[in-house]
Amino acid sequence: MKTSRRNLLKSLPAAATVATTAAAAPAANAAVPDVYSAIGVRPIINARGTFTIISGSTMLAEARTAMAGASQRYVHMDELMDAAGAKLAQLTGAEWGMVTNGCSAAITHGTAACVAGGNPDLHVRIPDLRGFAKDEVIIPTHSRNVYDAAIRSVGVRIIEVATAEELELAIGPRTAMIYILAGPSAEQGPLAFEKLVKIAAPHNVPIMVDAAAEVLTTPNFHLKRGATLVTYSGGKCIRGPQTAGMLLGKKSIVQAAWVHSAPHHGFARSLKIGKEETMGMLAAVEMWTKRDHKAEWQTWLTWLNTVKTRLSAIKHLDLKIEEPNELSNHTPSLQVRWDVNKFGTTGVEMGQMLMNGEPRMTVATARNGVNVVAYMMAPGDAELVAEGLLKQLSTLKEKPAKTPAAPAHELSGRWSVKINFLSGSTTHHFDLLQKSADLSGTHQGDFASRPLNGKVDGAAVDFASSLNESHGDSLQYRFTGTATSADEMSGALDMGEYRKATWTAKRAATGGRRG
Repeated sequence: MKTSRRNLLKSLPAAATVATTAAAAPAANAAVPDVYSAIGVRPIINARGTFTIISGSTMLAEARTAMAGASQRYVHMDELMDAAGAKLAQLTGAEWGMVTNGCSAAITHGTAACVAGGNPDLHVRIPDLRGFAKDEVIIPTHSRNVYDAAIRSVGVRIIEVATAEELELAIGPRTAMIYILAGPSAEQGPLAFEKLVKIAAPHNVPIMVDAAAEVLTTPNFHLKRGATLVTYSGGKCIRGPQTAGMLLGKKSIVQAAWVHSAPHHGFARSLKIGKEETMGMLAAVEMWTKRDHKAEWQTWLTWLNTVKTRLSAIKHLDLKIEEPNELSNHTPSLQVRWDVNKFGTTGVEMGQMLMNGEPRMTVATARNGVNVVAYMMAPGDAELVAEGLLKQLSTLKEKPAKTPAAPAHELSGRWSVKINFLSGSTTHHFDLLQKSADLSGTHQGDFASRPLNGKVDGAAVDFASSLNESHGDSLQYRFTGTATSADEMSGALDMGEYRKATWTAKRAATGGRRG
């Protein structure tokens, strides 16, 4: 659905100059200070996409200019947002628009507007919705995701539905809105978008579509089909400020959403949007309507073909350029695949090698390879990415299958697990079943249990658990370490986006050992 940039080469090939004028990042030797290296942070060549963890995208020059100009004047924020709303309506064809502090903020403000309208008596009570007439949001099962926390933050009760019949029963006087995550899953099945709109329309329930990573369509694809509101990220393909987003749709609701945004006081004060981001976002949206998107696509293909041609010298690789039709993350990419069983190195491991290399770069990873994603690359990156991949992939050699060492200890049973985070600690539990070198069982966390699977190699242990919460959040824990005895283990814990921790496990006194 998602860009620490880097040193870029000086010149852009003449054939691509017109195609990328609006989208191109600054050249490497331009007078742009490397502020990141100055504080010890290594910039990254982005051949992965618009992921927030790698800082999204780089801003267009027009957005940077607008932000610099905005920072030198004072304005009244209500007046600015009225003008911005009208300008966004003109540019996008929506009834009204609002610049927000990211797409999640757009979702939060839109939800608040559907719950409380523009009523300040209600606004100041959010997220305590006791006494509110509307306090429920319906989300189809296919649209539950990690980002619906932006809805839950308003204090609403989530009603999850999986069928048309369940939707019919769920809609009632307390229904504030229906939320949909844009994408293929929302276009098929018993609650496909068109069917959902048809069911909701007689009830006049607002429908919000989360299109964070999509390209901006004008006239808007979702509003045209019956959505009431649609939200976008400003710091992805639109290439406005990373901290900006956009809410488009019905004028009365979007204007009410501004009531629930800073500079007004209340629960969303922390979601403040500044005059600089507002003007930078307007400039980026205006440039979106002027950019030559077909020419940009052809430039991206040229870059990918450059990488593909260089990598074709490596005989054991399977190389394929893909051109997807989806609106979300709409970009061509180069698939680079190899036989992991034969060479031993996974795509994830290759991605880490590239991140540790020089120049540093990031690509999308799969178990059996990597994808080079074009649309956040900049002029000159193709050659650097090709060189980096060529260097690392050339090291792949056939590796004999490794036979795990016999387990040093029998680990079946119940374990008490002390986890030390960067700040604070907790106690979890394992219920393990060991069969030869295989481990399985259950990892009991603070609130929920999840399946656990892994391996034993001598005294070394490596196992993982995965929890997909009912509200869409996902927790991935990977425990690696050593069993120092049959009753004690310890090591490192990788929690993915939640970084790292350490763990120590001791056999529970009442757990015994299973034979």
